[in-house]
Amino acid sequence: MIVTHKEVEQYNRDGFVMVKDLFTKNEVNRLIQEIEGGDRVAGTTYSADDSSGRKAKLAIWFELGSDVWSSVSICPRIINNVRILMGEDAAFFHGKVMLKEAKSGGAWEWHQDYGYWYDQGFIYPNMMSVFIALDPATRENGCLQVLRGSHKLGRLEHGKVGAQTGADPRRIHQVQDMFELMHCEMEPGTALFFHSNLLHASAPNMSEHHRRTFITCYNATSNPVLQGETLKYFGTCPVGSDDWLAN
Repeated sequence: MIVTHKEVEQYNRDGFVMVKDLFTKNEVNRLIQEIEGGDRVAGTTYSADDSSGRKAKLAIWFELGSDVWSSVSICPRIINNVRILMGEDAAFFHGKVMLKEAKSGGAWEWHQDYGYWYDQGFIYPNMMSVFIALDPATRENGCLQVLRGSHKLGRLEHGKVGAQTGADPRRIHQVQDMFELMHCEMEPGTALFFHSNLLHASAPNMSEHHRRTFITCYNATSNPVLQGETLKYFGTCPVGSDDWLAN
């Protein structure tokens, strides 16, 4: 499950690459069980209103532990592909679960992940997210939308859009037609590796079906974060087992 040279070229050109069937049905079911009955998601979930007032729910954490989320974040089929696509060693940054619930899940406004992370002190956009579908992601239930190649714009200004942080709507209006809009419809177990400057958004979920996603995020070990007046460097992400379900 190692990305090919062609996929590396695609990532550099488009800002993302999609890998189908990266996780099995049994692995996806285990993660859904953890959402519905585990402590990590239940204890870290909050909501942020979109521009229409609908609630987009998110659970987020910043440390690796002994749970299944950490096991997935450090499994070779994730972290080794991140290293290849990034072109250097990588550190774990954080994990999160998006909970776009049936009939009520709010939208996520157009943004770049580095639009958030720049304000947290990261010096360079050498950062990446891995977006893993746990339910079928369709246009009807608010699948991820990306603007192909938009990572080459560099970081855009971000501010409040509803209760969320979003890219400057005026600039989005100016540049949106310059890039191909892609609706990332995905089957459970498919993963999208994408650059931290790729513009992405998602519509609300007014369908009968949940759209739940696990996203695990990484920083290049050469990319420091500013803490006060000090630059801090992340340590290399450990590598676990691809047989994490049996552990």
